[in-house]
Amino acid sequence: MVRSRARLALPIVLAIFVACAVIQVFLAGLGVFNDPGAFVTHREFGYAFGWLTLVALILALIAGSPRRITGPVALLLLLFALQSVFVAVRADLPMVAALHPLNGFLLLGTAFVATRRAWDARRAPAAADTDAPEDPRLASAAEAGR
Repeated sequence: MVRSRARLALPIVLAIFVACAVIQVFLAGLGVFNDPGAFVTHREFGYAFGWLTLVALILALIAGSPRRITGPVALLLLLFALQSVFVAVRADLPMVAALHPLNGFLLLGTAFVATRRAWDARRAPAAADTDAPEDPRLASAAEAGR
């Protein structure tokens, strides 16, 4: 029961993360083109939703998600941690710090892929909850062997 609830919650948490990441891009643009003070909002909002990466990873592990989901979710946590590192080195290593916006887009893309895969897995019956193999070709082979 806990596993199935985690499988149901994971794509929701990831979708919220994607929405927050899109808002982050908007806040950065607002800081560049309108109000430099918006960068404070950009920074604070980023710290406010960063915990979703850890929640998503915990849910993916509890749900027993396959590597094609757990991998990108774990990558999200790493990429999100790197965001702060890139900002922290801006005075000493500006060329490295310039990776911050690129990493942000990589974060958004990875989050989108993870969300899509988690939604697809949510719709399909979990292999762990049933005795059926995940791959339909394996199911056919198992039936033929009976």
